[in-house]
Amino acid sequence: MSFELLNVIAVSAFAFSGAIVALSERYDIFGTFILGIATAFAGGIIRNIAMDVPVVHVWDQGYLFYVAIITISVVYVFPKNWVMFWDRWNIYLDAIGLSAFALQGAAFAISNGFSLGGIIFSAILTGVGGGVTRDVLAQRRPMVLHQEIYAVWAMAAGLIVGAGLVSVDSIVQTYILFLLIIMCRVLSYHLGWHLRFRDLYRI
Repeated sequence: MSFELLNVIAVSAFAFSGAIVALSERYDIFGTFILGIATAFAGGIIRNIAMDVPVVHVWDQGYLFYVAIITISVVYVFPKNWVMFWDRWNIYLDAIGLSAFALQGAAFAISNGFSLGGIIFSAILTGVGGGVTRDVLAQRRPMVLHQEIYAVWAMAAGLIVGAGLVSVDSIVQTYILFLLIIMCRVLSYHLGWHLRFRDLYRI
């Protein structure tokens, strides 16, 4: 039950985010649906391919596919000022999707008997895959590829779950960690936390 709800939250958040980005970049209706669906499901597909697990196609996602379609449809009819507002606040939707999918990825790896490294890897790929796909398709620089702290929080979720500090079988523990990862991502954005990077333009 806990992960069914998390999956709905994650798919809704990333489908919403992808659709908002598509509309802000002036995509047509077809492009908006493609970008929204890709954002919602790309992480899981990339994870399964990388971990040599059978891929669940987008059209086989069951009710989650319809959750994404309905979410994108609602976003598409938003007034222009709503689209611009949500594009400015997309960090929050992205944080929700990142956290929910990272936890889902960690739980997926545990259910398939992967080691700690596999759990962390699964959490990262599932958490960041949709956001990276969205940014690449929208010709934006993916957050995970520069100094902004992004994938680190997905890695932290995988590490915490994989080390047994939080049990995914506990609804309370799962949702506390879910909210904690969201809070960390939002704080790192607003407080300007960055990973160290090498500045080639300074002597």
